Amino acid sequence: MIAPVRRTTAVCALAAALAACGTTQTAHHAPPSAHPAPSAAASRPPTLAPGPAGLTPVFKNGPRTPDKTVALTFDADMTADEGPRAAAGERFDNPQLIATLRTLKVPSTVFMTGRWAEEYPVQARSIGRDPLFEIANHSYSHYAFTADCYGLPTVSDDRMRAEVERAYDAFRKAGVPHAMPYFRFPGGCYDQQALRALSATGVTAVQWDVVSGDAFATDADAVARQVLEGVKPGSVVVMHCTRSAAPVTEQAVRTIVPELRKKGFRFVKVSQLIGAADGRR
Repeated sequence: MIAPVRRTTAVCALAAALAACGTTQTAHHAPPSAHPAPSAAASRPPTLAPGPAGLTPVFKNGPRTPDKTVALTFDADMTADEGPRAAAGERFDNPQLIATLRTLKVPSTVFMTGRWAEEYPVQARSIGRDPLFEIANHSYSHYAFTADCYGLPTVSDDRMRAEVERAYDAFRKAGVPHAMPYFRFPGGCYDQQALRALSATGVTAVQWDVVSGDAFATDADAVARQVLEGVKPGSVVVMHCTRSAAPVTEQAVRTIVPELRKKGFRFVKVSQLIGAADGRR
């Protein structure tokens, strides 16, 4: 879940024992090798050009233009070692949230861990095959890519690329037809070494500029206020979709969506914001 700002390279955090989500243009470089490619159109969504020295590019928000677009993103962050908790009945999904997004017709991007897709393959497939949504990569295990990342276990440098590719493989096995070449670092924590390690995968790293505060929140109105006060044209909002650790997110969304629409905002997926940002370069 989300925590305060961490250095210049990491913005927020998800608690180590945390959770996830529910049922349901042209790229500069190829998507990851484990990323399935059923068609040319599906396998070539917009990405950003590599950064200096070929580092993985980082996207935070879209253009601040009069076209008032905003992307709601939801992290499905079940960690690799949370199987016993799921077996004991803890729910790392939130089907009601996904149902509400469908009812309200809100295009959204779900950043999913591979472990979550293994736990909830039917839901992963449902989300991944619904054109309202797009699935992006949140690593396989939800372990941190830097040290000292809010208590998360740490992935070694030589396993970082495998974390990304293993997640794409889990999506494919769950029946997700074309996961996007976008990656969100667990906890939002990254550094130059992490960006270098992922450069060969071809992903664009996606951060955010609006923290919803839904992690462990019990006041849906407070979450909604924080989002409504923070959103600007081109914003990326980070939220969560787990019943156990973000229990009021669905209720907050039912306030956020109509209020932003009243203000003239239009909901889009991350891919649309990246495409718009890339087109202005």
